[in-house]
Amino acid sequence: MKLLIFGHEHQEKSMEGIAHLLSTVRHMGIEMAMEDAFKRHVSAGGVTGIDNVETFHPQELPQGDVALSLGGDGTFLSTVMWVGDRGLPILGINTGHLGYLTSATLEQADRAVTDLMAGRYTIEQRSMLRVQCQSTQVEHPYALNEIAILRQDTSSMIEMDTLLRGNPLTTYKGDGLVVSTPTGSTAYNLSAGGPLLEPTTRCIVLSPLSPHSLNMRPLVVADDAVLNIVTHSRAPYYQVSIDGETVVCPTGSMVTIDRAPFSTQVVHLEGHDFARTLRHKLLWGTDQR
Repeated sequence: MKLLIFGHEHQEKSMEGIAHLLSTVRHMGIEMAMEDAFKRHVSAGGVTGIDNVETFHPQELPQGDVALSLGGDGTFLSTVMWVGDRGLPILGINTGHLGYLTSATLEQADRAVTDLMAGRYTIEQRSMLRVQCQSTQVEHPYALNEIAILRQDTSSMIEMDTLLRGNPLTTYKGDGLVVSTPTGSTAYNLSAGGPLLEPTTRCIVLSPLSPHSLNMRPLVVADDAVLNIVTHSRAPYYQVSIDGETVVCPTGSMVTIDRAPFSTQVVHLEGHDFARTLRHKLLWGTDQR
C-alpha cells in the first residue's frame, strides 16, 4: 500500500502527533509520498526521519492507493480538489477543530492506519457538484460541499433567475444562493437554514441566503437536476464560491450547476455511523443545558 499524504501549514500544536503517525507508517513498512509544501513545513517543525520520503506537487500526483488528509475539513476539501477525479479513496485524520469530514482524530491515527492495512474499513461514495460559468474560466469546477452564488461590492440584494431542467423555477432575491450536496448539508447550507441530509442521499439542496421573501424556503431536488442561474446586480460582478474557492463572474452571465461525473471516495473505519457523527460532532438533538 502507498499513502499520498496531504496537510496544511498551520499545525504547530500537532507536530508531536504528526511525527508519531509518520513514524508508525514507516515502521509498518507502508510506502508514502508527501505533498512537498507539507513536508517542508513538518521538517521545519522538527519532524525527523522523513528526508528520503518522496515528495510531489498536487498537480502532478504519483501513483498511490489512499490519500491521507492531515488537518481539518478545509484540508480534506483541498485533498478532494486534487485527487477527487482520480478515484483515490481519502482517509481524513483530524488535527483541527471540528473535523466533520474526517474519520479519526490524531490520537486515533495509529489504529486508523492499522485498520486501513488490515482492510477494516468501508468506502462511501459522496456525490459532487460541477459548475460551468458562461464568461469565466474555472480552474477547479468541482465541489464536495457546495457552490454558492454571492453578491460582491454592494449591500444591495442580488437577483438570481433560476431554471430547473430548463424550466423556470423562481427568481431568488437576497444575499445569495447555496447549492449544496448532501455532504455539504452540514456546512454552509446548515447555517443558511437548510436541512440536514444523510451523505449518500441522491439529491441537491437549494438554500437562499437572507431571502427577500418570507415564503422562499430551502428546496430539495433530485441529483440529476441541471440548474441554470443568471445573476443580476447593481454591481458589475458577482461571486461564485466553490468549496470556498472564489471566482468572479460578470453580472448578467449564466452559471450551470449539475452533478459531477465522478464521486469522492471517503474512507470510514469500523464503527462509523451517521447518526453518531451528528450527535457527537454537531451535538444534534442533545440537551445542551
